[in-house]
Amino acid sequence: MPNISQKGSQMPESPIRKLVPYAEAAIAKGKTIYQLNIGQPDIKTPEVALDAIKNNNLEVLSYSHSAGFQSYRNKLAQYYSKHDIPVNSDEIIITTGGSEALLFTMGSITDPGDEVIIPEPFYANYNGFATASGVKVVPIQAAFEDDFALPAISEFERLITEKTKAILLCNPGNPTGYLYTKEEIQQIADLAKKHDLFVVADEVYREFAYDGITHHSIMSIPGLEQHAIMVDSVSKRYSMCGARIGCLVSKNKAVISAAMKFAQARLSPPTFAQIASEAALDTPQEYFDEVIEEYTLRRNILIEGLEKIEGVKVAKPKGAFYCIAELPIEDAEDFAKWLLENFQLNNETIMVAPAAGFYSTPNTGMNQVRIAYVLKKENLERAIEILEKALTQYKNR
Repeated sequence: MPNISQKGSQMPESPIRKLVPYAEAAIAKGKTIYQLNIGQPDIKTPEVALDAIKNNNLEVLSYSHSAGFQSYRNKLAQYYSKHDIPVNSDEIIITTGGSEALLFTMGSITDPGDEVIIPEPFYANYNGFATASGVKVVPIQAAFEDDFALPAISEFERLITEKTKAILLCNPGNPTGYLYTKEEIQQIADLAKKHDLFVVADEVYREFAYDGITHHSIMSIPGLEQHAIMVDSVSKRYSMCGARIGCLVSKNKAVISAAMKFAQARLSPPTFAQIASEAALDTPQEYFDEVIEEYTLRRNILIEGLEKIEGVKVAKPKGAFYCIAELPIEDAEDFAKWLLENFQLNNETIMVAPAAGFYSTPNTGMNQVRIAYVLKKENLERAIEILEKALTQYKNR
């Protein structure tokens, strides 16, 4: 029998989705599951985006330009200018989700065997994108005790080799919810210029910043124009995860030229989803004000609830809609499976994402879980109650 590739064998499973079969089996048994494992917002998609699809009278569902609709890229450039990100439409390539933007970025700036430094824990699929591109992830561990703030620049510098091509940041962070300060972003910028590296910033959670703190984009740093690459998406901002529309943004012409060849190879991003995404840019500010207020409430409910559970520690997020919690257990993946297979409270249980899959360093984060606070207030409160009861029963097995 022919063998699959080493790349296929080494491709990591998603820590967010690999427990789905256990959840499906639990649902088949009639259990209700509160899903804290995945960043699928329950906030309604803006009506203006849905109406653009419902009221469309297209007669031919044709290809778009490989870089995406010109009209959409023009409006995106205007949107970014309002956020102190001065780019034009020719510096934007529309992609099939932020995931494709990251793959295009890896393909454009790295060769097999090159290295990318990433503070961990990080979005688990970075491991997958790196594997697909033949790139080595070099992790630098952020401290739970510091809410996962940027590690010391001296630690970054210690890891830089002749194979290092880029530093990759997620800001605000998934899975940590950490929001980098302007000073931290400037430190990374200075380091990139010193060692002639790219800085890739995954900024898909830009709108989700709390406590009056401002998000600072890597694209806003003067003098970093040839180093900075931004990845973005409509998935979270407009609660449009299923649209699968993102973008790659850079003022570096060579990067855009290389990424464009990858874009041409996959022909074009989806037409209907671009129509919805372009319309979503007309969403009024009131929508975001209400969303931020709602997520701030949910965050506070979750953090306060978790801190009341004996033995649980939590890093307080300032952005996105995730947090990392340390549980008084040894193996979070075993606990997550047990929650779905063997536990119920009035025929209800919860689903969490074991955090070890968000690290590149082996055997790290084994007692941690990522929790997404994307459920309404009442469901979050119930989920916290279920977690407390579950931990007690799990430890007393």
